[in-house]
Amino acid sequence: MDKREEINRLFSLRLRKAFGETKIDYEKLQEIRLRVGAPVALVYDNQELLLKKEGGFTGEKKKGYCITKNELRETMEYICNYSLYAFEEELKQGFLTIQGGHRVGVAGKVILEKEKVKNIKYISCLNIRLAHEIKGCGEAISSFLWNETEKKWRSTLVVSPPRCGKTTLLRDMIRLVSEGNKNFGGVNVGVVDERSELGACYLGVPQNDLGMRTDILDCCPKAEGIMMLIRSMSPAIIAVDEIGSQEDKMALEQAVNCGCKVFATAHGASISDIRNRGLASFFERFIVLETAGNAGEIEGIYDGKGERLC
Repeated sequence: MDKREEINRLFSLRLRKAFGETKIDYEKLQEIRLRVGAPVALVYDNQELLLKKEGGFTGEKKKGYCITKNELRETMEYICNYSLYAFEEELKQGFLTIQGGHRVGVAGKVILEKEKVKNIKYISCLNIRLAHEIKGCGEAISSFLWNETEKKWRSTLVVSPPRCGKTTLLRDMIRLVSEGNKNFGGVNVGVVDERSELGACYLGVPQNDLGMRTDILDCCPKAEGIMMLIRSMSPAIIAVDEIGSQEDKMALEQAVNCGCKVFATAHGASISDIRNRGLASFFERFIVLETAGNAGEIEGIYDGKGERLC
């Protein structure tokens, strides 16, 4: 099943027809937002475009395809295969992972039980984020991360604001060190995939290629998952996406103290941002991505002291 079919089959029949009449390169399509009473909005090639009911794009709100409550409900039925109850646990986190590794964010009325999220009802907004693997994007930086003298990888943090490509780069770094190549052997990698963005597991099966020696804890809190992997899976590298909390920092420090290297990402525009939040102390390399231009472009690679290497 190609990406066009994976996505279009999720929509209500009328919306499916509008997408069918629209020329779209699904490799450039990043997000589709459906909001009741508002035009369908797409992030396409880093631009926001509105879908027209007859197909095609427009920049005018009044010409956009406005979604009705019934169409959104129909779309949710397709996404959940007519069994919303089966996805109740995932909905507590505000998203679902579907076949192909695509992620559907949901918003609506939150139901609480003992001050914790129990469910989301009256869903009024969906944000479909398309999964894009770019295999090989980590190869150019691998020589900066590999310590040839010690024959070990260096703990590395990828830094950028949202939607600049840090998760895509981390995903390929994981695949690369797990598989190995002629310059270095593959090693065991433990991934704590709290929001299902790295492995994008669907019914327990990773939809993205993270390599043959990678073990994944899906939808698991980072702090708990890191220690679970260390105790049970003997990873050489622990990989996590979007660190930030004090609990994340403490768990990663424990991993390093146990002899593991760490690959991670964090929101920020510079190393200074990371240092100010106390997240930099145990990383030996920093990869800072450009905040403007094409996603995934590297602004610089720095050592643990913040000195530019490339």
